[in-house]
Amino acid sequence: MRIIDTNVLVYAVDARSPQHAASIAWLDSALDGRDDVGFSWNALLGFIRLTTNPRVFPSPLAAEEAMAQVHDWLAAPSAHVLNPGARHPEILERLLVARGAAGNLVNDAHLAALAIENRASVVTFDSDLSRFEGVRAVTPDDLLRRAR
Repeated sequence: MRIIDTNVLVYAVDARSPQHAASIAWLDSALDGRDDVGFSWNALLGFIRLTTNPRVFPSPLAAEEAMAQVHDWLAAPSAHVLNPGARHPEILERLLVARGAAGNLVNDAHLAALAIENRASVVTFDSDLSRFEGVRAVTPDDLLRRAR
């Protein structure tokens, strides 16, 4: 199982991003059945928040476009929506306290806790995820190189 971080989702739709080619190539192949792909609502909401915001996204999507993209991703046969399990609060607290994480790292800690619960890696361009013990963070570039 591979859990996708918000940045990979944003780069997959932003053709101007240097990370676009790797993000869209990996995501398309993974959703075609190459990998089980985990989506957190946190990452999906982050995608909608960022891509519909004209201050952040140069050519913002309409809410309908962003939601249509989310529906397309979730309709893929290898897509799974991951929800926190019974151990999530305990794992999250351990990660937050161990790293002294606060502020912007709280969402990363949540994603890391989901990854630990699901024995998954996190697909991201954010190096912060690798700070959390027990989490394996990989980039789409890494995964594409391994697939060759």
